[in-house]
Amino acid sequence: MTEWITEFILFFKDLSYGGLVIALSFEFVPAELVLPLAGYWVYLGDMKLWLAILAGTVGGTFGPLTLYALGRYGGRPMIEKYGKYLFIRTRHLEASDRFFAKYGNGVAFYGRFIPGIRTLISIPCGIAKMNVYKFSIYTFFAMLPITFLYVYLGFKLGSQWEHVDEIIKPYIVPAAILFIAGFGLYVVLKRLRAKRMTT
Repeated sequence: MTEWITEFILFFKDLSYGGLVIALSFEFVPAELVLPLAGYWVYLGDMKLWLAILAGTVGGTFGPLTLYALGRYGGRPMIEKYGKYLFIRTRHLEASDRFFAKYGNGVAFYGRFIPGIRTLISIPCGIAKMNVYKFSIYTFFAMLPITFLYVYLGFKLGSQWEHVDEIIKPYIVPAAILFIAGFGLYVVLKRLRAKRMTT
């Protein structure tokens, strides 16, 4: 599967940065594979670091928009019926629904940092008809540090770019906890402020 996806990505390499955007627009193509490979291309001198990061972030925003549109215009029944063809599992969808119900629109940003949630969180955002511009902005700014990290590590590792995921994996859960805690603090402060304004 990994070899097939790598070949798929290499197909778009001739399109340079535009190809990177297109490849990441397909949600079934894991960014964890595409972005370190883009970093390796930077290492080879085929791309510029910041342009690769920008293209990766834009592509990483377009991809979630497809699932957002699926949720907004297809609704839950369509997703449950056809989601299996996009590797969408019911348990993941239910987890993203609960996360969205608990935290609201902010999950379009914070949800990107949560393993098992980050891809599918776009669907409940679409079902809830979240403002598409707000969704896109939240997604872009969430994808920016993620893209930077994967591309930069791919660049630094060079020919060992395939080991990026092994390096990042131990830090995923602590980072997720940090972001959830930060978001929880934001929600509490927002509610306290609203309460003060009403009294």
